[in-house]
Amino acid sequence: MQYDRDKHAAMDEAGRRQARKLDLENGRIDMSHGAGGRAMADLVDLLFRRAFDNPLLNRGDDQALFDVSAGRMVMTTDSFVVSPLFFPGGNIGSLAVHGTVNDLAMGGAVPRYLTAGFILEEGFPLADLARIVDAMAEAAQQAGVSIVTGDTKVVERGKGDGIFINTAGVGVVPEAVDLGADRARPGDKVIVSGTIGDHGVAIMSLRKGLRFATELCSDSASLNHLVAAMVAENGPALRLMRDPTRGGVAATLNEVAHQSGVGIRLQESALPIREEVRGACELLGLDPLNVANEGKLIAIAAPEAAEALVAAMRGTPCGENAAIVGEVLEDELRLVRMATAIGGERVVDWLHGEQLPRIC
Repeated sequence: MQYDRDKHAAMDEAGRRQARKLDLENGRIDMSHGAGGRAMADLVDLLFRRAFDNPLLNRGDDQALFDVSAGRMVMTTDSFVVSPLFFPGGNIGSLAVHGTVNDLAMGGAVPRYLTAGFILEEGFPLADLARIVDAMAEAAQQAGVSIVTGDTKVVERGKGDGIFINTAGVGVVPEAVDLGADRARPGDKVIVSGTIGDHGVAIMSLRKGLRFATELCSDSASLNHLVAAMVAENGPALRLMRDPTRGGVAATLNEVAHQSGVGIRLQESALPIREEVRGACELLGLDPLNVANEGKLIAIAAPEAAEALVAAMRGTPCGENAAIVGEVLEDELRLVRMATAIGGERVVDWLHGEQLPRIC
């Protein structure tokens, strides 16, 4: 069916007249919103479809039909259970888009399409759901991706936690890009795109009720435009990219060291960490290297190209504080070490257990 914007506008106006059925200001999710009848159709039409408006979604099929480019494609899936649902710098909706886009971008891909599945708990406020959906729509628009299909389920009160979101995403990898976690080589440089620990500390501070002179905000953001700038500068020089989410920089680099069979040495003085984050970590007994990030990346790059890549990164909003923070070494033990500011050295191990549950 050909997409008809005038017809859709008329339908949207009719939808606004019927919006009282949903009562987006005071209404709550009930079991009928997941039962497949009129209430569910109204929820989909008047909330999800209106927010995520695009031709593929508006076909109303149970799947999205789209053309694919010749070459390599990547696909990812993720689920989001963050607590609290709303936090400084974002909410579970924007986080779901950012996280999925970033998983695609770390493979060097240009993200194209996302799916979104919602598990809603009976009694969840429709006003909160609308805020979350609107945040997803805005994040998708900023990233240049479309949410093209989805699903809604409702569970009984007490059998969920308000809302969980599951996503999937597909993207296309440019021909010049060939990344892999086993490609780090001795002599390569370790680059971070900006300050670390912002997301995890913002979430934990909110949970603990901590107040600081400067508000701590999540770094949640889509990194595909940053990655595009890096690929344009020197895609072949990139060995691998990762977004250091759960487990933070420490877990990510330990994974890389084990998969590539190398060691890594960091320079503590080179790590970009906000003073507020450093202070909060000291207060909470956390190591910033173990704290989750949702808008930062780690790149391993050929040494001769590292400075130029950092310069290109600093020319983008998400890479203003990019820095070279270490190098790859030969090491049969595959250890990540850090040269400390006082002239010593310590091993940067990954966490044993969960430091920050429900962080994304």
